[in-house]
Amino acid sequence: MAEENRPGPRTDSDRENARDRSNVHSNRRRNILIGLVVLVVLVVGSLLLWRYLSSYESTDDAQVDAHLYPISARVAGYVTKVNVGDNQFVEKGTILVEIDPKDYEVAIEEATANLMNAEATAQSLNITVPITNVSTSSQLNIATSGVEDANTAIVTAETQVSAARAQLEAAQATDVKAQSDIGRYKMLIEKQEVSQQVYDQAVATAKASAATVAAARDNVAAAQQAVQQAQTRLKQSQASQENAVSGLQEVSSTKARARAAIANVQQKRAALEQAQLNLQYTRIAAPVSGVVNKTVVVGMNVQPGQQLLTLVPLEDVWITANFKETQLKEMKVGQRAEIHADSSGRTFRGHVDSISGATGPLFSLLPPENATGNYVKIVQRVPVKIVLEPGENQDHQLRPGMNVVPDVYIR
Repeated sequence: MAEENRPGPRTDSDRENARDRSNVHSNRRRNILIGLVVLVVLVVGSLLLWRYLSSYESTDDAQVDAHLYPISARVAGYVTKVNVGDNQFVEKGTILVEIDPKDYEVAIEEATANLMNAEATAQSLNITVPITNVSTSSQLNIATSGVEDANTAIVTAETQVSAARAQLEAAQATDVKAQSDIGRYKMLIEKQEVSQQVYDQAVATAKASAATVAAARDNVAAAQQAVQQAQTRLKQSQASQENAVSGLQEVSSTKARARAAIANVQQKRAALEQAQLNLQYTRIAAPVSGVVNKTVVVGMNVQPGQQLLTLVPLEDVWITANFKETQLKEMKVGQRAEIHADSSGRTFRGHVDSISGATGPLFSLLPPENATGNYVKIVQRVPVKIVLEPGENQDHQLRPGMNVVPDVYIR
């Protein structure tokens, strides 16, 4: 029995079956290990992909923007030259359009002649005014002094008249007494009650008093004549003063004319400067470097403010990206950005310059009104300005209006 239970010698098939079972177990373990590795790789890759995709915000609603410079005429005239063609790149200061300058050259000559005439008139008035002013002021001072002297002379003469009248009254009183004494002494001498000498003395005294009265009358008349003469001088001085005042008024009028002449000079000078500016405006220069889009041709008669062409400055372009409001949570000024151009497939470097203060629809002609009963919430878009790093657009591949896809890295 023991010999019957012993395993017999292994055959080749048994050994092959054993190897197959061993290979199956090995393949199973290897497949499990590969599966685990693939799972780990998928998990790690998913995490890395999620982390990468969440590190930036992107939008395809973005275009290249730039300031377009409309070039218009500042003066009216006939276009004689157009020095540029469509889509031509020009440097700042290049003469783009020339307007016929002949009318404005004639205007400068006319303004120059008017200015010279006004300057000559103003110069003659400025020379006349000081001379007239000095002469009239001197006459007024003399006349004023004469009026004061005449008033003083009148007061003095009237005082002398009063004194002469007082002397006349005293002399008359003395003369009356002397004449009365003569009458009394004449009666007394007839009666021989007084001597002849006393009578003669009384007669002499009466004659002296009469002479004194006559002299006093002459003094009064002379004093009155002095008063009249002083009054005459006063009238003459007052007339001279009035004439001097009239002269001063004339001087004031002359000064006013001189000021008007000076103002006229300034006006003519301003007209000349304006004419010179108008002549300069006949040559229209490029305010910036850029590409030309023209609508003007030779032979046009243009008016002030009429647009002739447009300059597109390719040196100063930026990206206006309309991000969803849900994408702005972690977006900040200064964050790095990559701009993918649809036209060339090239990637440009830039950064966030600013974020608009309102959503795009609010700047439209008819902003949306949400105060209705059928309101549907729509995710709004906010314009974000992205500027290029220096030297990124030196070849001018980015043109205003092109579509781009910007990626803003928020982490």
